[in-house]
Amino acid sequence: MRIGLDIMGSDHGPAVVVNAAVMAQRELPTDVRLVLIGSAQAIAQELSKLGADGSAFDIVPSENDITMHDSATKALQSKPNSSISIGFHLLKEGKLDAFASTGNTGAMLVASVFSVKPIPGVIRPCIPSVVPKENGNYGILLDVGANADCKPDVLMQFGLLGSLLAEHVYHIKTPKVGLLNIGEEDKKGNAVALAAYGLMKEQSQFNFIGNVEGRDLFNDKADVIVTDGFTGNIVLKAVEAFHDLLEQRGVHEPFFDRFNYENYGGLPVLGVNGNVIIGHGISNDTTIKNMVLFTREVVESKLNDRIREAFL
Repeated sequence: MRIGLDIMGSDHGPAVVVNAAVMAQRELPTDVRLVLIGSAQAIAQELSKLGADGSAFDIVPSENDITMHDSATKALQSKPNSSISIGFHLLKEGKLDAFASTGNTGAMLVASVFSVKPIPGVIRPCIPSVVPKENGNYGILLDVGANADCKPDVLMQFGLLGSLLAEHVYHIKTPKVGLLNIGEEDKKGNAVALAAYGLMKEQSQFNFIGNVEGRDLFNDKADVIVTDGFTGNIVLKAVEAFHDLLEQRGVHEPFFDRFNYENYGGLPVLGVNGNVIIGHGISNDTTIKNMVLFTREVVESKLNDRIREAFL
């Protein structure tokens, strides 16, 4: 297995990502090879500082890398030798089994759609996030930002994509899928929610349990909660802000500590022809290490094969 890691995408610079790669390499089995994509000089310098064996990694040099300030839609064409562009090229050519980056999220999404492209039948690829549950498990919330406006059939597909992720990566048997709404009754919500409810109720590919409310985010009523990217992103940011507020006030409680994004590192872009993992730009070395380890789990789960089969 070959996992490509974008060395240039971190807000903290290449040193943090190289250190994370070294940490991950120590925990990965020997049949997993990390491909470090970025400034060859910076990578060599950081590996030397860490006393790491450079021969344990493949290094692919990049230049003129994409920054957080670059236009997502223009950057890939204007910067073909950037780490993100090279990562997607290698993924598309089959020279990587997965590509992970904490870089420009917009550029990662654009490349996912226009480079490796959506799996046939998937209307809109999406981004999930994990939500801690009171019972100690994790649930899935999607979409959290890739699609601000969603039609009912897109929301129905999110239910299927989330269900497959929950089952094959998080090993949740027959995941319960709920539609985020302003009430539990089937007549609640706006026109999109009402139509989506009808479609999800009629399908037979996942276990739809009806509408769920915001208060159900952390209980075990649903394993997968579906919403549009506009609402999902607001919910996600509110949860993260709540965690930060508690931390600033010195509140340390095991359940709330699980809100910390550092625990899960990164998450896959669902519905594209390749294993693409996106992480936070502000991630520290431990978080990026966890992103790499999670990337291996996604590859081993053959999630994309399961999605491809479901959309035949």
